[in-house]
Amino acid sequence: MKCDDTLKNRLKRAHGQMKGVIQMMENDTTCMDLLTQLKAIRSSIDKTIGILTTQNLIQTIEHKFNVKIDDINEAVDLVVKGK
Repeated sequence: MKCDDTLKNRLKRAHGQMKGVIQMMENDTTCMDLLTQLKAIRSSIDKTIGILTTQNLIQTIEHKFNVKIDDINEAVDLVVKGK
């Protein structure tokens, strides 16, 4: 599967957030602040999983049937954002 740079950048941001949480733990940050950051990381990872999954599905269909799928962003948003 070919991943675009925006997907990689999402994971790099989540990685940076995780490093920040470790620093917060070392600095005795409150539990509530840690939980807030961890929930944000989890949300980011969940969204990344949704994007990765839908991009893989699109690429698989395009490759298998030798077609180009356009105008699918709205449907992808429904899957990723759950709207």
